[in-house]
Amino acid sequence: QVQLVESGGGLVQAGGSLKLSCAASGGIARLNAMGWYRQAPGKQRELVAGITRGGSTNYADSVKGRFTISRDNFKNTVYLQMNSLKPEDTAVYYCNADVILMERLRSLKVWGQGSLVTVSS
Repeated sequence: QVQLVESGGGLVQAGGSLKLSCAASGGIARLNAMGWYRQAPGKQRELVAGITRGGSTNYADSVKGRFTISRDNFKNTVYLQMNSLKPEDTAVYYCNADVILMERLRSLKVWGQGSLVTVSS
């Protein structure tokens, strides 16, 4: 059973930093694009940052220059380094991956369980 397990969320003061990690496991042949999304209370889930297998990245305008997405293909892990955090960054952060399974090379989009990031002013 493929799964994404997130870690690294928590409470931080405005201006501080946090690093989220998301490790994929379970019957994986290949991980293609991976990304981080967030959902604040009362708002829709939005893309924060994405990264291709080759390392090309894209960011939401609201986090450009503050957040950095990276990945380790050997560890099947994606990271989100968040610096200069603002109260408006408070949300549940979800990782996402386009997975190719070893089982008949099926493709599947998988979500992590979510990590709460709270930024106090």
